[in-house]
Amino acid sequence: MGSGIRCILPTERRRGAIRLAGNGGQWPASGVNDDLQTLFSFLRFPSVSTDSRHKGDVRACAGWLADLLNSSGLSAVIHETPGHPVIVAKNLHRADRRTVMIYGHYDVQPADPLHLWTTPPFEPQIRDGRVYARGAADNKGQMLAHVLGAAKTLAGSGDLPVNLVFLFEGEEEIGSPNLGPFLAEHAASLKADMIAISDSGMVAPGVPTLGYGLRGIACCEVIVRGPKGDLHSGVFGGAVANPATAIARLVATLHDADGRIAVDGFYNDVRPLESWEREAWAEVPGMSDVDIAKITGAPALFGEPGFTSAERIWARPTAEINGIGGGYQGEGSKTVLPAEAFAKLSFRLVPDQDPEDILAKVRDHLVRHAPRGVEVEVLPGHHGKPYVADPGSAFGTAASVALSRAFGADPVRIREGGSIPIVRTLSETLGADTLLLGLALSDSQVHAPDENFPVAHFEGGIRMQQALLEELAR
Repeated sequence: MGSGIRCILPTERRRGAIRLAGNGGQWPASGVNDDLQTLFSFLRFPSVSTDSRHKGDVRACAGWLADLLNSSGLSAVIHETPGHPVIVAKNLHRADRRTVMIYGHYDVQPADPLHLWTTPPFEPQIRDGRVYARGAADNKGQMLAHVLGAAKTLAGSGDLPVNLVFLFEGEEEIGSPNLGPFLAEHAASLKADMIAISDSGMVAPGVPTLGYGLRGIACCEVIVRGPKGDLHSGVFGGAVANPATAIARLVATLHDADGRIAVDGFYNDVRPLESWEREAWAEVPGMSDVDIAKITGAPALFGEPGFTSAERIWARPTAEINGIGGGYQGEGSKTVLPAEAFAKLSFRLVPDQDPEDILAKVRDHLVRHAPRGVEVEVLPGHHGKPYVADPGSAFGTAASVALSRAFGADPVRIREGGSIPIVRTLSETLGADTLLLGLALSDSQVHAPDENFPVAHFEGGIRMQQALLEELAR
């Protein structure tokens, strides 16, 4: 294997070249190293788990990944589920070695809206040192770095210093509905001393980042219903409550004027920040209020008083309106009073909040604050608990050393603002702490058009995997 594993799909043979923007169009395949070639092959699969039209693509991607794992010297098995497959790959396990699990997901978000992509989402290209494609950062580039790192160690020494378990699923982007039952069924064979996940980010380019916590999430949809059908706003306006007005008034009650969440009891179980966290986070590069304003392009920052932007993102809960609508959306005017309106809400949660408790409190709040003349229905959505581990544990220290070796700098320690609901399930079912070794960046456009992943971080991730296994074996 030497410089990497090369897997060529039939479509690649037909193309015979890979487009590299910034170099006048077509570059020969030999212009990109084997590791990137393998990544490009992986990224060409439109493995969109939420869209049934791509079921075959998700299954084909799973098969390709299993073949890659087997060709690297591991033993990979595809496990069928009621949805998309789970892949488990292992080396030869020995009783005198620690067991390390690496989790990742090979499914991706839909690429829509397609017209906002600079280049086609499933035709990977390199521009300015970054790979552009759907799934480049979330999660194919990050998880493949672990696979290639293990493959290089196996190629060089014929063995790994630990018992390794790769666990890859195809349903993370739809809430991992089948992974929990799979873990429960196979818990005995999947037991691990430590779990590592690279499905998050670095705070700045080249700054290694150890994540030891995640916010949880609770989602719901609010539907406000008024008359039995749309009404003429001239004939009935002023006599019948307008659901579009009602939904705007209703969601406005979620916060006070300063940005604090106004749901009764919402903050009851919030675990306070440790003093060392506040001190350390104040020094994290790329996360000052000025940095956040620049990254987001917002005219001004706004949030819960008494906290910095980093503290709000990593350790404070939120209530967000993700979508709102009702009535006529077309060109020009249509003087209609809509029959119903809706809002989609999500709440990011922190230790020790419970998503079911929060959803119950939110429902009570919305029903209690519903304007007169309308009915309110709250439909619960997916949810997951927050997670936090000890970054100063033996495994946390080993991961920090591995990150330092791979990127040549001391890592920063943070909690992540996003949510990976399966992390709590993994840790509770398998009895092991999970650490987050993110490689993406805040401007990697995850879930958005022009998703991208720095080549340097992909290469650093391969080195990190090799160093991680060595450090965990000590």
